[in-house]
Amino acid sequence: MLSSAVRSLFGRSSRRPPAKALTALAAETSVTRTAATLTAAESPIRSDWPAARLALADQLWGPGFIFPGGEIETLRLARPLGVSAAASLLLVGVGSGGPASAVARNLGTWVTGMDVDPGLLAAARSLIARSHLGKKVSIKAWDPDHPVFDAKSHHHCLALEPLHGVQPEPILDGLARALKPGGQLVLTELAAETPLNPHDPTVSRWGALERRDPAHVLPPVTVTRMLGRVGLDVRIAEDISHRHLEHAMLGWRVLMRDLRDRKPTRQEAARLVAEAELWLLRRRLVREGRLKMMRWHAISRARDQAGLPSTNGLSSG
Repeated sequence: MLSSAVRSLFGRSSRRPPAKALTALAAETSVTRTAATLTAAESPIRSDWPAARLALADQLWGPGFIFPGGEIETLRLARPLGVSAAASLLLVGVGSGGPASAVARNLGTWVTGMDVDPGLLAAARSLIARSHLGKKVSIKAWDPDHPVFDAKSHHHCLALEPLHGVQPEPILDGLARALKPGGQLVLTELAAETPLNPHDPTVSRWGALERRDPAHVLPPVTVTRMLGRVGLDVRIAEDISHRHLEHAMLGWRVLMRDLRDRKPTRQEAARLVAEAELWLLRRRLVREGRLKMMRWHAISRARDQAGLPSTNGLSSG
């Protein structure tokens, strides 16, 4: 059964080597060319988040979420900001709308949710409309190559893995400028203590499936220093990799349980194989210490008349 193959990948007591388990999963779903045999250009995981992948993400992480932990993790990240009905939140990385909905419903906050991908933006707008949150939540696009946000427009910011571009510091500067004086930022991002080798097969395949260049995954200390340079006083830089993987494994185990009761279509099975490979590779790199999921919490410093950050109280990072 398909569920037994997924169990081999993500179960608690798997003894089957991951590569063999992935092959078995593909064979059981009658997928003749698995994600593991495709080139980066042919990868079935598209950068525009098609409906099939969004549907799978809903099953794994909860409706409207595209990352492990879903609503529980979103609220855990947002609550330290002290957001309330009297505050506004810039939420970069809104995905398919779940994070914005969770914050608005549970904390009463006014949310501007932003993302890059048009498929995610359409899904987010649909979710917010169905949730009748249109007065509390607005959904907008942003451009990582030109990260311009309205200056001093929000009390706080939650940025979920926004640093996929080749120029991360301008993105952080844009986020910092969007904060009101004394505003706070919580940032999550994948990081690597030592540079990832793009020629390593695991790293190369992971980068292709994630649609990101491994060479642009930064060390945590580099991100901390960048935050300081753009006018943010870093209070916390925390490795949350263990929690990230726990949430990921839980999502897959719940999906595995659900698959016992129904057989997916061939299209669903192909998508499942591709997504399973992506998470298998991410898990492997995190477990080997080559990747980390990091959380930063920082507070905005005052800016001078030219809009440049004050050097008073600059964190050494």
